[in-house]
Amino acid sequence: MFGGFYKVRFQLGEAVGRSVMYVRAGRMLGGNSAFAHIGSYQETGEEIAIEIKTVRHNPDPNYRAMAGTDDATLLAKGSAEGDNYRFRGELRELPGVPFQSVMTPIEDEAMPIAGGVGEGGIVNGLYSIDIRLLDGVDGGLTGVMLLHDGRILGGDAFFYYLGSYTSANGRWKGQILNQEHTPAIGENPVFGGHEVGIGFAGTCDDEGARLDATALAGKRSLRLTAVLKLMRRA
Repeated sequence: MFGGFYKVRFQLGEAVGRSVMYVRAGRMLGGNSAFAHIGSYQETGEEIAIEIKTVRHNPDPNYRAMAGTDDATLLAKGSAEGDNYRFRGELRELPGVPFQSVMTPIEDEAMPIAGGVGEGGIVNGLYSIDIRLLDGVDGGLTGVMLLHDGRILGGDAFFYYLGSYTSANGRWKGQILNQEHTPAIGENPVFGGHEVGIGFAGTCDDEGARLDATALAGKRSLRLTAVLKLMRRA
């Protein structure tokens, strides 16, 4: 059954990218450091047809769009290969340029236990997240985060996030475990090579949230802040 939380490696022509993706009940929500991926799927026998739109959430021009345009639509078909799923297709904007991807599941045993959400709590949905380190430490992360009924799933091209939260009356707090799905030491020396535990608290409204947190990366304790912006309700 196609469903769950996956890391994704994809290739468009000669260009290679990575992301994370959550799949459930006909919907696909995920992304990476610069783009959100929002789509749907249909299963017909063993074949799966997907349609996914990319939406830029990070304006940094160093993150270039593989398709040459920020807004692109993928049309692809695939099927299971063991525990993985492999897809082939093309972008609507680049007919004739082959696309292929492999989706590898992140183990179900790692999924966090959900917290509780009360009245005035944070909205379920797919968010962009911009994490910045404090105290003069250079570094941070951008990515996507799916919040749903007290559970956190998210990530980017190198990391995935698992966590839980409680929220009510415009505030929220929780815990996140940041782990690599692809080696990142050369790309992010602060978080690369570490399993990073993060405890946080902050405020929220119908459009997004803010948080302040302390992260433990190896033996190093770091203070950070983050801004979340709602991209799609879920």
